[in-house]
Amino acid sequence: MLSYASSIGCTRNVTTNAKMKHTILLFLSILICFKTAHAHNSLSETEKLAATAKIWDFLKYYHPHVASGKFKWDDELFKVLPKVKAASTKEELSQVYIAWLDNLGRVKACKNCKQESSLEYFDRNFDLSWIKENQVFTAELTERLKHVEQNRHQGKKYYVSAGKKIGNIEVTNEINYKGFSWNDENLRLLTLFRYWNIVEYFFPYKYQMDTNWDEVLSNMIPKFLHPKTELEYQLAILELVVSIDDSHAGYYNDTIAAYFGHYWMPAHFKLIDKRAIITGFYNDFLARVDDIRIGDIITRVDGQEVEGIFSQKEKYISGSNISRKKLNAFHSIFNGSSDSVQIEFIRNNQTATKTIKRYLLDELNPKAKEAEKFKILKGNIGYVDMGRLELKDVEGIMEALKGTKAIIFDIRNHPKGTFRSVANYISSKRNDFYKVIYPDLGYPGKFIWRNGDQIGQSGDLKYKGKVVLLVNERAQSHAEFTIMGLQTGDNVTTIGSQTSGADGNVSVFELVGGHKTAITGIGIFYPDNTETQRKGVKIDIEVKPTVQGIIEGKDEVLEKAIEFVNTNT
Repeated sequence: MLSYASSIGCTRNVTTNAKMKHTILLFLSILICFKTAHAHNSLSETEKLAATAKIWDFLKYYHPHVASGKFKWDDELFKVLPKVKAASTKEELSQVYIAWLDNLGRVKACKNCKQESSLEYFDRNFDLSWIKENQVFTAELTERLKHVEQNRHQGKKYYVSAGKKIGNIEVTNEINYKGFSWNDENLRLLTLFRYWNIVEYFFPYKYQMDTNWDEVLSNMIPKFLHPKTELEYQLAILELVVSIDDSHAGYYNDTIAAYFGHYWMPAHFKLIDKRAIITGFYNDFLARVDDIRIGDIITRVDGQEVEGIFSQKEKYISGSNISRKKLNAFHSIFNGSSDSVQIEFIRNNQTATKTIKRYLLDELNPKAKEAEKFKILKGNIGYVDMGRLELKDVEGIMEALKGTKAIIFDIRNHPKGTFRSVANYISSKRNDFYKVIYPDLGYPGKFIWRNGDQIGQSGDLKYKGKVVLLVNERAQSHAEFTIMGLQTGDNVTTIGSQTSGADGNVSVFELVGGHKTAITGIGIFYPDNTETQRKGVKIDIEVKPTVQGIIEGKDEVLEKAIEFVNTNT
C-alpha cells in the first residue's frame, strides 16, 4: 500500500508527464503549421519559369535599355535562370527580379507615353494583368514593372520591326543557334520563351485561341524542361506552334518528317464522318496496282480506327478550324516508316482488309493535272478556275463570258492576285471590303485599327449576270481575301463550306535552331468588324461534300451552284 507521500510523488510525476506531452504536441503542431505555411508559400518550378518568361519577354520590348539593344538579352536570361531556380518563395524570387531590374539601369520618365492617343485601339489581345500577380510577385516588384510599362521604350526596337507597307512584324537581330544540341536546357527554354513572347505581343488573333496563352506556357514548360529524346523535344515545339490555332502556323524538319513517316499512300483522301474517303490519286498507275478506287471508305489503318489516329495526332496538326485540320491531316493518317500498310475499307457496302504499298514522295512523282482556266457549262453558265486565272487573262476571259447568264468563280484553290481586276467587271461602284488591325510597337500587345482600301469600279456594270463563288477549306489567306473582295459585287452569292480561317499577311521567323515558322501577322475583318480568322468567310448557301457524292464522283458544291443559277435566273 502506497504511503501518502508516495502517492503525492506519483501524482506530481503524472502531472509533469502530461505537461511534457502537451508541450511536445504543441511543438509538433507549430512545426506542422510552419511546414504547411512554408510549402504553401513556396513556388513550383513551373511557376518560377513562367514568371521568368513573362518578365524576360516584357522587358525585351518595354524596357528602354533592353528594347534598344543595349544588352545581350539571351545571355541575361541564362544568367538569371540559376538564381530563379534557387529561389523558393515569392519574396526570394521577386528579389531576384528586382536585382535584375537594378542592373538594367534607371528608367527615365517618358512624356510621350502619358499623352492621350488619337488612334483607335483593338485591345482584346492586350493583357499585362500578370504584373499584379500577388501569388508570385511582391508589391515592390509589381510597382517596378508598372513603372516600366508607364515609361516604356519608344522608337526603333532592336528585336522587332514593322513591315514597311502592311505593318505585320519582322523579327530582327535574334541569334538562331543553328546546330545546337537539344540537350541544352537553356536553349530549349529560350525556344519556348521567344516563341511565347512573339505570340503574346504580336499575334493579332491571340484572343481567339482555344487555350488561354498563359495556360499554354504553363503546360509547355515541363515538356521543354524534361524531354527524354530529341523527338519529344521537337514534338513539343510542334505542339506549341499548333496551339495558336492558326492555319498559317507550321513547323517542319527532318525529325518531324520521320515521326509521321516518309512513305505515302499513292492516293489522297477527305475525312468525313470519322472515315477517310479516297478522292483522287497522286499516281494513277501505282493506285491501280493495289486496286485503290475513288470512293473507297477506309475505316482502319494498321488496326486503328481512322478517327482515333486523327484524335491522337490532332495536337500536331495545324489549322485554324477543324475543317482545315482535316485537310492538313494528309500526312498523319496513312504515312509511315515502312513501305506497306494494312487498311480496312468499305466498297459496294462490303468490308474488306488488305495490305497496300506505300512510296517515297519522289516515287509518287505527283503532278498537277492540266485544266482549263475557263469554260462555258451546259445552260450557258461560265466557269472560271481562279487558281489558274492570271492577270493577263482577265480581260479576254470576261469578254468571252459576257453573254453568259452567270459566272461561277471557283476559289477552292490559291488565286493569283486577279480579284481586283475581276471586281471591276462585277461591281458598279467602289466598295469597302475589309478592315485591318496591326501591332503597335510603341505599346506592345495593343493593335491599331485601320480601314482597308476599296475595290470595284464606279459606272455601268460590265457583267450583268449572276456571280457565284465556290469556297471550301482549301481557300486560305489570299484566297479568303479574294472572296471578301468579290463578295462586294452587285449580284454575288457564296456557296460551299467553311474556309481555312487564316486571313492576313504572314510573318515568318526562325526559331532557336534555325527552323522557320510563321504566324498570321495582321488581323483582317469585314467592314462590320466580323472576324474571318478561324471562322472563315461569310457563306450564303452551305454545302458540304457527302460520302455518297464522292463515291459517285460528284462535285456537289458546283452542282449546287448550277442549280442555284438555273433556279434564280
